[in-house]
Amino acid sequence: RDVYKRQPEWAFDTSPPELRLVTMTEYDETFPFPVAFPPQEPQDTLGETLSAVGKTQLRLAESEKYAHVTYFLNGGREVEFDGEIRRIIESPDVPTYDQKPEMSAEDVTDTAIELIDSDDPDAMVLNYANPDMVGHTGDFDAAIAAVEAVDEQLGRLVEAVQTAGGHVLITADHGNADDMGTAETPHTAHTTNPVPLVSLTPDGDDGARTVRSFGSLCDIAPTMLELMEIEQPEAMTGESLLE
Repeated sequence: RDVYKRQPEWAFDTSPPELRLVTMTEYDETFPFPVAFPPQEPQDTLGETLSAVGKTQLRLAESEKYAHVTYFLNGGREVEFDGEIRRIIESPDVPTYDQKPEMSAEDVTDTAIELIDSDDPDAMVLNYANPDMVGHTGDFDAAIAAVEAVDEQLGRLVEAVQTAGGHVLITADHGNADDMGTAETPHTAHTTNPVPLVSLTPDGDDGARTVRSFGSLCDIAPTMLELMEIEQPEAMTGESLLE
């Protein structure tokens, strides 16, 4: 994008005189040249599927991750499906999150429990930002505090969901706090390590259900749909992780 926008600086009298520019992906819809792999608009996303069968769904996160449970989860589209309940909790106003590793996790949990009691949504997608955002700082001790904060809040959330008769799936889309490097060379980027999936039943009898040992992120939505006894649309190429 930056190279193209600097065209006035190009030397057009050099060889070769004719250039054919093709980009691998669409960097800007106003650019006049062809794109090898045009953007695709996902169909029958999780939110769209839940909405189509009349289910309500809570989307909840603090502001640092709000787009992840709305825009990105809806296929990179600025659309709000019928039945969506959206709540955003402000992230702390600090220069870097190692200064407040607990971030707004407690407020996120409080809001979730309140809405479970008042609105009783059929499904819920909730994000805890701490391990990722604090992981980016490279501060090992702060990352420990961030994970401990999420662990505490997850305990409260799981209890509330199970009390309401709901299933719980806990996972992530990438690693970060799992590799903090060393004091001399801190690691601040995402990792490609496999992430865990924790599946909990409403009655807490974890032995009553088993999941496949390995899977992919594309399998999470089909798993949720199976738990809710909703037919998986053909557009979803993943498979339920339930065995």
